[in-house]
Amino acid sequence: MKPLFIFEMANNHQGIVEHGKRIIREIKAICDKYPQFDYGFKFQYRNLDTFIHPDYQDRMDIKNVKRFKDTKLTQEQFAELLECLKENGFQSICTPFDEISVDNIVTQGYDYIKIASCSFTDWPLLEKIASVNKPVIASCAGSKEVEVKAVVDFFRNRNINFSLMHCVAEYPTVNEHLQLNQVDYLKKSFPDIRIGFSTHEDPSNTIPVRIAVAKGAAIFERHVGVPTEEITLNGYSSNPSQIDAWLAAAAEAYDICGCCNGRYESHEKEQADLAALKRGIFVKKDLKKGHVLKSDDYFLAFPCSEGQLVASDLSKYNSIVCQKDVKVNEPIYKENVSITNTYKGIVEVVKDINNLLREANVVVPAGSSCEISHHYGVEKYRQVGVAMIDCVNREYCKKILIVLPGQNHPNHYHVKKEETFVILHGTLSLNLAGDIKMLKKGDVVTVERNVMHSFSSSTGCIFEEISTTHYINDSFYENEEGFTNPRKTKVHFTEEMLSFINSEK
Repeated sequence: MKPLFIFEMANNHQGIVEHGKRIIREIKAICDKYPQFDYGFKFQYRNLDTFIHPDYQDRMDIKNVKRFKDTKLTQEQFAELLECLKENGFQSICTPFDEISVDNIVTQGYDYIKIASCSFTDWPLLEKIASVNKPVIASCAGSKEVEVKAVVDFFRNRNINFSLMHCVAEYPTVNEHLQLNQVDYLKKSFPDIRIGFSTHEDPSNTIPVRIAVAKGAAIFERHVGVPTEEITLNGYSSNPSQIDAWLAAAAEAYDICGCCNGRYESHEKEQADLAALKRGIFVKKDLKKGHVLKSDDYFLAFPCSEGQLVASDLSKYNSIVCQKDVKVNEPIYKENVSITNTYKGIVEVVKDINNLLREANVVVPAGSSCEISHHYGVEKYRQVGVAMIDCVNREYCKKILIVLPGQNHPNHYHVKKEETFVILHGTLSLNLAGDIKMLKKGDVVTVERNVMHSFSSSTGCIFEEISTTHYINDSFYENEEGFTNPRKTKVHFTEEMLSFINSEK
């Protein structure tokens, strides 16, 4: 949705229909300069015959009684202004201050109902507004936290399209009272609700709208009017030129803030400037076509050449294969290698591992890391492989091993390590030097040093491996033909991942 800018006419039409139309047309001319925004005009409805107490109907010594009486329009006159809004492409918004006015809004077909801050907890009025099921925008100036939550819940529970406006009801509002951090607070408190900023600062002050844009406000409201020789605007209403400056400031702020719904797209100059500062990959020794790049094959140095592989290409998820011979000290160019990225495949594997751990209610210790052994590649992991969670490795060692349904682990033995398997979940078929053992939850079996063994599971299995110290390169396979290099990918369990695994089903 585009940001919505609402122009509040209030009583600035002065009770004169033609002057109201002039305000609409002059503001429309300004809005045409900023097509990146949506626009609405807002009126205020009061049924003065019942809104004002009978004893005060003629009390012109009371400021707001006089103001409301002097600028009163009939519903027919408001209908004329509403038609002018539609002709000029504005969304129509109206603030009712009593129940009769809500009915008039519905009859005349307004797009939105706006709730003024003074009516924010007027529960009889809110009940009436909710009953007509129109989109609602509410300002919450002066309300307590518990009241804001109550009103939000009130409209949520009734499935009303609801937006909330931060507002300070001080006319005009000085900078030190604007409380713009409330936009952050409201967005954090109600992330599913569109948050806006209804403003009453000096009309020449464009700093607040820039800040509100930067904080993520999506609706903006400002009082507007057109001064004449007879009409002087109040201290918080903007004339068309001030609205021009206000919208220009907002537009500039949006340009400066840039993308907010995802990571931004880097432009060519930025990438070129970054590339000029990166370390390039150079080979330590002659490499032949078909060689899989390993850590002892290269060194990193500055400067690099255009199109050269750089340090950021050395992800553990990238398998880099030379497609051309490379001489010692030469750079490796992207066009001369093939790169296979296994990240997406590893992510899917981790999801399957997590789901099986959670199904089994197996607790993974905090700080654990996991090695995913994909002997014939990640794409064949669900047929051949195993996941090993490293828990402890001292003079004694504990691992948690996860075998997915239908997965098997190739024949191998250990020279230095003796291990005992304790089945925690599912079933495991263990081939122990040709002796097939079918293991189930609770079974325990020891695999001695130099004993060839393999295992598989049709159902999926999780088991503890309790052993003497684990040593790197202490696994010797019967047949390593076709094994990938590297054969393992290490992943670390994040707090979010552990919370998912260890939570109750």
